[in-house]
Amino acid sequence: MGARSIVEKLLPTIDNFERALKSVPEGKECESFAAGMDMIYKQLLKELEAVGVKPIECVGHEFDPNFHNAVMHVDDENAGENEIVEELQKGYRFHDRVIRHSMVKVAN
Repeated sequence: MGARSIVEKLLPTIDNFERALKSVPEGKECESFAAGMDMIYKQLLKELEAVGVKPIECVGHEFDPNFHNAVMHVDDENAGENEIVEELQKGYRFHDRVIRHSMVKVAN
């Protein structure tokens, strides 16, 4: 349980890495910076996975309140009933326990 509190404190840092990487503009002057940020992000995820922390898969899966937190609903004829169509924030598991539920958009 002690490791869980450490992991919970690291998750906002991972979220910020993801936001930063999504906002890097396309351009040669930013390529090396973005590549460096991406390497650090992947290394952090690899180390977390090595101790048992894994992201919860959600897009395309059926909504499950044990793993997902639905914060938006959308009518989508191309999606199935209760299908997750967008992940707004990643959820994570530590071994078999949910550390943070995935924040998702679900189709009705």
